[in-house]
Amino acid sequence: MHLLYVAQRYGHDVPGGAEVHCRQFATRLAARGHEVEVVTTCARSYVTWQNEYPPGTTDIDGVTVHRLGAHPRDLRLFGPLNARVTLGEKPVALHVQEEWMRSQGPTVPDLAPWLDRNAGRFDAVIFFTYLYATAFEGMPRVAGRVPVVLHPTAHQEPTLDLVLFDAVFRMPDAFAFSTEEEQDLVERRFRVTRPSAVVGIGFDLDVVGDGDGARRRFGLGDDPYLVVVGRVDPAKGSTEVFDFFVAYKQRRPGPLRLVVVGEPVDPPPPHPDVVVTGFVDDEVKRGAVDGALALVQPSYFESFSMVLAEAWVQQKAALVQGHCAVLEGHARRSGGAIAYRGYAEFEAAVDVVTSDPALAAGLGRAGRRYVEERFAWDAVLDRYEDLLARVTLTG
Repeated sequence: MHLLYVAQRYGHDVPGGAEVHCRQFATRLAARGHEVEVVTTCARSYVTWQNEYPPGTTDIDGVTVHRLGAHPRDLRLFGPLNARVTLGEKPVALHVQEEWMRSQGPTVPDLAPWLDRNAGRFDAVIFFTYLYATAFEGMPRVAGRVPVVLHPTAHQEPTLDLVLFDAVFRMPDAFAFSTEEEQDLVERRFRVTRPSAVVGIGFDLDVVGDGDGARRRFGLGDDPYLVVVGRVDPAKGSTEVFDFFVAYKQRRPGPLRLVVVGEPVDPPPPHPDVVVTGFVDDEVKRGAVDGALALVQPSYFESFSMVLAEAWVQQKAALVQGHCAVLEGHARRSGGAIAYRGYAEFEAAVDVVTSDPALAAGLGRAGRRYVEERFAWDAVLDRYEDLLARVTLTG
């Protein structure tokens, strides 16, 4: 098949679960013999949309990547507008929602003309994710001309309730979901009936991390630590887990530390027992997980959580945000994590993994089995190719 992915950002050094998810699918489908192209922006940061890559066409791991320039975001406008739309009084007028989308971006003037010229070359056009203007403005240019597949990467967040997105979710010919919870959420919210599959996300099962190297790199010595991996952003739970950890250390003095690995959008204040690494490559990230007692995944808003599965591949126990249906579902199905809701349950969960190594090891082994059974790459790609075949044959 000749496939086109439309994504807001793309590249080896682009952080973000949806972006990594897109790149992995594109790369592995190309390795399976499909002709895969991507149209994306020149931006690396979703906060600013500053053009950091040169425009034009290049090859990344066998995938043809077309980069188009984006307008940088006006942060002075977007901040209060985003607060009004996501946190303010409801309902929000449609014209305000539309202005929010324009402000959120990325605004890519050449995207619509590019799709008008090129969409007909492809057997299917695949969009990641529902949220950004690349899908909102790009999907109407191709829907009805070429089969369209949407990876919503949807989770229960204020933006999902905006009526602005009702039309977006009626345009695709099929949905590729990451979890059962995501599928249930989309079907409840939008009441659309389309071909779909819980494809999941694939993972390499033979990866290893250098925990000793991570300890040396970040000056951790022999201290036990919990690790958080992901964007350091209050929307991802980073502020809450920092506050919980500080409270835990006040109640349980000792050598336990917290290592926060990820892009520092809004880093926590300095604390002697908290190490913030900033953005690191995959090898360093795996090492930080390998050396940890357990992973903490504090996010309220997840459509899958790749970092959780990656920690399970390394047989690490996990503590996960119980208010997130996806994380709670993973924990329940796998037996590899403890879900917590609020500080008291967080404290109890940390006590368990720090005081009972055998139990923590058992959690890690259960998580590994779960990933092996459901998310090995061959099984994921087989499900994905079956969905794409159904769409292209009927589209």
